[in-house]
Amino acid sequence: MERRLAAILAADVAGYSRLMGADEAGTLGALTRHRQELIEPAVARHRGRVVKLMGDGILVEFNSVVEAVGCAAEIQRGMTERNAGVPQARRLEFRIGVHLGDVMAEDGDIYGDGVNIAARLEGIAEPGGIRISRQAYDQVEGKLELGFRSHGPQTLKNIARAVEVFAVDLGGATSKPRAAAAIQEIKYCRTAKGVRLAYAAVGSGPPLVKAANWLNHLEYDWESPVWRHVLHGLTRERTLIRYDARGNGMSDWDVDEISSEAWVRDLETVVEAAGIKRFPLLGISQGCAVSIAYAVRHPERVSHLILYGGYAAGWNTGGHGAAAKEAGQALMTLARLGWGKPDAAFRQIFTSQFMPDATKEQADWWNELQRKATSPECAVRHLKAMGDVDVTELLGRVTAPTLVMHVRGDARVPFEAGRRMTAGIPGARFVALEGRNHLFQENEPAAQRFFEELRLFLKD
Repeated sequence: MERRLAAILAADVAGYSRLMGADEAGTLGALTRHRQELIEPAVARHRGRVVKLMGDGILVEFNSVVEAVGCAAEIQRGMTERNAGVPQARRLEFRIGVHLGDVMAEDGDIYGDGVNIAARLEGIAEPGGIRISRQAYDQVEGKLELGFRSHGPQTLKNIARAVEVFAVDLGGATSKPRAAAAIQEIKYCRTAKGVRLAYAAVGSGPPLVKAANWLNHLEYDWESPVWRHVLHGLTRERTLIRYDARGNGMSDWDVDEISSEAWVRDLETVVEAAGIKRFPLLGISQGCAVSIAYAVRHPERVSHLILYGGYAAGWNTGGHGAAAKEAGQALMTLARLGWGKPDAAFRQIFTSQFMPDATKEQADWWNELQRKATSPECAVRHLKAMGDVDVTELLGRVTAPTLVMHVRGDARVPFEAGRRMTAGIPGARFVALEGRNHLFQENEPAAQRFFEELRLFLKD
């Protein structure tokens, strides 16, 4: 076989089986039109060669990575226009992966890792999105009017080595939220068992460490109307050190263990990698239990402990009754069935719990963040681990000055969970915040009160 270096574009339709089941003739007709009117002309303009069509998929070879990524962007922008006015349930949305690698060619077809990696990148792209490898990114950086977000090294199915992955931002590289995110420095460290964790430092001043909680993403959070005001507030006077939990965000997703104990070890790993000795520690939601366990193990490290919206014992520990267990199991089932689907109906259930008062923009962002931040499998494992958390016996051993804050109408974690957690920690101070959202939003009175209490507490 002939061997050559090539830029490979792999694409398929997200949710194709569902679309075919709902309307076979209509879906086939729409796919054919999109190929003939958009995809094939775009490939020709960018000097590519369609290697083969595979049901809803297409494999294309280019001599130039710049042309391959430019073609991918043209296709996705064109599909956005063509889908305008089409009901969400009937839209055809492509996922695209691009890689530069060695291929073997025979009888017009191509084979090898170069093709396999492009196909795996397509598989982890969101509907309407593009994922490219580090090899492709190095060739296109600064040459196209596109933005790029690093997802770090990712373990791809049946690919022996981790592949560093970048997402393509079709809106360009100059949006304001991304400029804010660019000032942070993202690094990677490994646990004793080899799990790669992404962490970042941003801001100036004395350190503040935030324990990871579910559905964080080091870069997307800066764009999100749900999280960005929190990050700006936390970096106003301090250097914020935060990280993505295993199975989440830019850290490794394909991991053997997701548990409260693993989360504590991950926090230990990040603190050591960051090289800080003593610091205030902030826990949000299930990050509270992680922070409590860390503070008990390392009292010499934690100067202040701040806990927001948290709990000491999860829904599966026996202290919340049969109804809580049934609800927790039901959420796990919903996550297993619907997390990765383009239709946000399943994820909207979680969104309504986290932010019942969210605006449409906030709800849409939160729905999308859930899909981007983790996989359906990891979502189920996270929910199970959160349910099994129990640091009740550690509360009395916390020695750091502790501030606990909780929203009165929290629809995700009951207000009483915060009060019980406070009662178990010697000398802890409890502050009730007004509102119903699990994470307070920018214009809520709870936001101003949170940062005022935090600033005063850290001055002590």
